[in-house]
Amino acid sequence: MATRNHGNLAAERSALGSVAGQGVAAPEVGAPGAAASGVVAQTSGLSRSFAGHVVLDDLDLEIRSGEFVAMIGRSGTGKSTLLRALAGLDRDVTGGLTVSAPVAVVFQEPRLVPWKRVLANVSLGLRASDPRGVARSALDEVGLAERADAWPLTLSGGEAQRAALARALVRDPGLLLLDEPFSALDALTRISMHALVLSLWERHRPAVLLVTHDVDEALALADRVLVLADGKIAHSATITLGRPRDRDHPDLVALRIRLLTELGVATRDVDRE
Repeated sequence: MATRNHGNLAAERSALGSVAGQGVAAPEVGAPGAAASGVVAQTSGLSRSFAGHVVLDDLDLEIRSGEFVAMIGRSGTGKSTLLRALAGLDRDVTGGLTVSAPVAVVFQEPRLVPWKRVLANVSLGLRASDPRGVARSALDEVGLAERADAWPLTLSGGEAQRAALARALVRDPGLLLLDEPFSALDALTRISMHALVLSLWERHRPAVLLVTHDVDEALALADRVLVLADGKIAHSATITLGRPRDRDHPDLVALRIRLLTELGVATRDVDRE
């Protein structure tokens, strides 16, 4: 079992279990001293196996305050497993794990409660003096204020993910975990969601870990791109170009080829795209 630096782990997991199916925020864990150093999440020798199959293998990772990190890798390499561990949703990881800021998670599926209207979904479980007012402000930030009284099943895919982002936003997270939240959206909606996430990140400056299969998405959004392979971080690349980014910029073209090569995609296949 991974070690944590703060709080009653059993109580923490109980609280997480009550919200995990709804995709709402995880409680704060970790040590305040780590946050003061600028590190909001850190793993040391983190490991996880399923039925004897090693998914995370002695993995070391550090995410700093305000940093936007994207993690890519083939299916089954442990990306979502790592994200769940950072969120406190996996009981069976081993090694060192410290998270020193409030955490919120946005999953691939919006996970809205169908029998509650959008506003009630966003304010669900929120501890604030005026939870509905805070929720309305968050919906306004994601451009969904006019849909506050709508039922979740009437929302488009993009609107549903905006509601999920608003629900994460109201928790004022220091670490925002995004588990392929745009993979089910059409290309144009994904572009608008990328712009929205960047604007929210620039305004609130949480640390972000985005799990994605899309190399171009990682290059467009992240400060740092990690390649996860065989349960370890096989490659790390820092991007210093400003945003919005031109995907045809020579530096991005070269990095895209490098990342695809790390993922096992032959360069000749990249050149034909």
